[in-house]
Amino acid sequence: MHQSKAKKIAISLLLTFVMLVSAQAAEISSLIPIGHTVGIQMSAEGVLVVQLDDVQTTDGAVCPARDAGVTEGDLIVRVNGTEIRSNDDLQKQIALSGGQPVELELVRDGESHTVTAAPCADEDGVYRIGVLARDSIAGIGTLTYVDPETGEYGSLGHGICDSETGVLMPLKDGSLIYSVVGSVQRGEAGEPGALQGEFQTGSTVGTVEENTESGIFGTMTDSSLYASLESVPVASDDEIQVGEAEILTNVEDDAVEKYSVQVVKVYPRDDEYGRGMMLRVTDQDLLGKTGGIVQGMSGSPVLQNGKIIGAVTHVLVDDPTCGYAISIGRMLEEMTNS
Repeated sequence: MHQSKAKKIAISLLLTFVMLVSAQAAEISSLIPIGHTVGIQMSAEGVLVVQLDDVQTTDGAVCPARDAGVTEGDLIVRVNGTEIRSNDDLQKQIALSGGQPVELELVRDGESHTVTAAPCADEDGVYRIGVLARDSIAGIGTLTYVDPETGEYGSLGHGICDSETGVLMPLKDGSLIYSVVGSVQRGEAGEPGALQGEFQTGSTVGTVEENTESGIFGTMTDSSLYASLESVPVASDDEIQVGEAEILTNVEDDAVEKYSVQVVKVYPRDDEYGRGMMLRVTDQDLLGKTGGIVQGMSGSPVLQNGKIIGAVTHVLVDDPTCGYAISIGRMLEEMTNS
């Protein structure tokens, strides 16, 4: 992830930007809070360069990609005009070059660039340009809400970023898969915990259509996770208060439980790091199970005074009983503008 003050105090699971709530977002007056974990699978639009790596040749170590101006975090979308959809596509085009220069079309910070790299043969005679690339990603997160009128959902409260470069994964397509929590790695000071999910392969419950800095969004294709649940009002930013609140989260098997927390600080809309509020877990049952907030709980809805006010997004490295949450208004703004 990118270095910043925020990273020094928290596991940065998001980058959010500040936006005003649109009239369209304000029209969504109620949502169904969920709090159940899901498996998340995403394929990238192209392949993301996560590392530049020297190629060991008979004449020494070289890196054609670096020499051509490729940088970590670049997205390779075409080679010699051929669309690249996977690592296999990239490797095939490099192999077909026979060592002749290839034209790489890249996307960097939203802008297109074209560079020319000269593949070289490694010690086994395989042509390479010296990149390690990622074309897909998978993990576990928590569903925040679903719109009962449309079946559209919001989850995580932060974007899905490549773990090596911190770059927001450019989405080609994705899906949500039904999951349960198999075990929990408890959080300790200095060592964040994590939920260990068990995915049910083939049990797709939704699509992933947008990967944004304020969450992932799509449409539920299976209503079983929320059909029996009731909707609650959506809180405006000025209704969020310091004081008692609750989170809905799934830390054992497939059971979603309600746990008590405290909103200890509410941040202004233009907060430098995009934080909506700071939370402290006060529920002794949850503290006993997880030690506080752990990875995989991102997206757990936060409720206060009978309204949904946001979603859990961060855990503090030095104190897993505390973390941050994004406001529901910011998530809805992103969803309705995506």
